[in-house]
Amino acid sequence: MRKLFFPRALLPDGWAEDVTVAADASGRITGVTAGAPCPADAERQEGAAIPGVPNLHSHAHQRAIAGLGERSGQGAADSFWSWRDAMYTAVGRMEPDDFQVVATRAYIEMLKAGFTRVGEFHYLHHAPGGTPYDDPAEMSHRAVAAARAAGIGMTLLPVLYTTAGFDRAPLSEGQSRFGHDGAGFLKLMERLDKAYADAVDVDLGIAPHSLRAVPPDLLAEVTAARPDGPIHIHIAEQTAEVQDCIHHTGRRPVQWLLENAAPDERWCLIHATHVDHDEVVGMAEARAVVGLCPTTEANLGDGIFPAEDYLAANGRFGIGSDSHISISPVEDLRWLEYGQRLTTRRRTVLAGGPRASTGARLLRGALAGGAQAMGADIGALAEGARADIVVLDDAHPLLAARSGDALLDSWIFSGNATTVRHVIVGGRTVVEDGRHPLDEDSAARFTRVLERLFA
Repeated sequence: MRKLFFPRALLPDGWAEDVTVAADASGRITGVTAGAPCPADAERQEGAAIPGVPNLHSHAHQRAIAGLGERSGQGAADSFWSWRDAMYTAVGRMEPDDFQVVATRAYIEMLKAGFTRVGEFHYLHHAPGGTPYDDPAEMSHRAVAAARAAGIGMTLLPVLYTTAGFDRAPLSEGQSRFGHDGAGFLKLMERLDKAYADAVDVDLGIAPHSLRAVPPDLLAEVTAARPDGPIHIHIAEQTAEVQDCIHHTGRRPVQWLLENAAPDERWCLIHATHVDHDEVVGMAEARAVVGLCPTTEANLGDGIFPAEDYLAANGRFGIGSDSHISISPVEDLRWLEYGQRLTTRRRTVLAGGPRASTGARLLRGALAGGAQAMGADIGALAEGARADIVVLDDAHPLLAARSGDALLDSWIFSGNATTVRHVIVGGRTVVEDGRHPLDEDSAARFTRVLERLFA
């Protein structure tokens, strides 16, 4: 049993003072009390405690190429598709040891920024050329090993990637490391079920990559074979994808999914950038989560999700750092709001009503939606939840003299200064006074990997 005392903390029903959180050996909260002095057997933590933020969409290997896709191409305008080709080339030489180093570094950066659980949308399965490793789950195990080394919780989402387009074209050379047929993918999941059935720090879901990469019959087969756990899918990220889907199916991507796959609370629809009014309402009514990655969506020129309309329909959302050109919950939350301001030319668009805190609504939405999308008891300082806690340095000049939800507004909207003091995952402190114990070593290893891959 570990007891932690916080001068103030964000509880499910709002801010409270003098809060003690007790967690058992498995990392689960067994009790929360407020309004009482620090118990003699509790550890006092200076700062303001909030639930750890879920990062529901990560491609850890892409942290290695952050900033390497910013040189313009030859002639034609660059787009997501030209960036994708550059990414395939860049990761073509990445071996299991390289991947584990890169993923560990990314996860340490997540923790220091305030993320405490990662949804790893994992599609780097095979060796260069597409040859399976001796253990087909090798790269999945490396992702888990990286998360455990860093100390972050994980929802592992192995990706099913079968075709190169809606026309069922075979995978390209650059996609060969990602590919599975249905039988191979389900065998992979069986291996992972056995490996992590009793894990308290790892949950499993599945990730049909996209409608263009998983034909309808296979999507139905695989989702039926996995009746439990999260289902994540990329959808409607690019206008070309929408046009191709209409050409081959007669439906827009989200429209097709709503009509044919019956998404529900288990589903997380990543991006869903290009949706019409009926699709917005349909996603909200399905009680699915939309996974939004504003910094990556901006970097790739995807577009801006209609968040105001979606939240007005009581839609659920979470955030992810996706390609990791930025690893910062505050930056993705901030840009979720700023995208709406730029398109509407108004302020506090997502606050939700008069005199309401924009930061509080964004954070609470990301906590609830992220917990649902991860299929984990996280996102709240409450009995039964995982003891995933971020302690903000409320003595920092940018957070000084703030109380209540004003603290969240300032955390999210005052820039990128480091104001995360401590991070606790599953009841264990993994970042203390802004420092992770593996920070320097992981940075050195990461540097060596990049020098080998790209020098």
